[in-house]
Amino acid sequence: MYFCAMESNVYLPAVESLIFTAPQAIKLEEIKYCLENTYGLSLELAEIENMVSQIKARYEGVEFGIEVREIAGGIQFMSKPAQFGVVAEFIKLTNKKKLTKAAMESLAIIAYKQPISKSEVEQIRGVNSDHSIQKLLEKELIEIKGRSEGPGRPILFGTSSRFMEYFGLHSLTDLPKLKDFSIPDSAVGEPAPVEELVEMAEDKQPDLNEDE
Repeated sequence: MYFCAMESNVYLPAVESLIFTAPQAIKLEEIKYCLENTYGLSLELAEIENMVSQIKARYEGVEFGIEVREIAGGIQFMSKPAQFGVVAEFIKLTNKKKLTKAAMESLAIIAYKQPISKSEVEQIRGVNSDHSIQKLLEKELIEIKGRSEGPGRPILFGTSSRFMEYFGLHSLTDLPKLKDFSIPDSAVGEPAPVEELVEMAEDKQPDLNEDE
């Protein structure tokens, strides 16, 4: 059975349900796969894009508190900016603490310098970062990106799709622009210039439950 453009409205509820149900941003290819396997269709990605565009348009009205946005390479329902205040109050009820300053420092450095090894993060911060990096891995805000070709081939870390979703970023180019910074030559233990990174990252930080 081949998809007919005139029948697109028939499948809009299915596409809407997929976007709503997906635990994270769903890709157009995933929507295509689900529709084709459920209804025996043959679809083009352009047809999926058209249906998503119709759903986006539907939720543009002020009578809706949510909208469809492109996040982390996929599509996801998100609260509209006008509702951020009330949503923030709900988040405060369920999450008592934000990430610690140490975790925020490590996350900011990884976001701007990825892929980066733990030892490089520690050189920039000037302190051991084992615990903060472990917390970020547990919260799935960072992930392993491979290994360096340098001595010992240390593990390299980078931000995850969950990081993109939490901070409402479509791509890493949406990160706040910062002045260039580099790994200092100072001895480990000396304060490193990361305050600007943390301050700008905290402006976008959602409430995240910290177990410490």
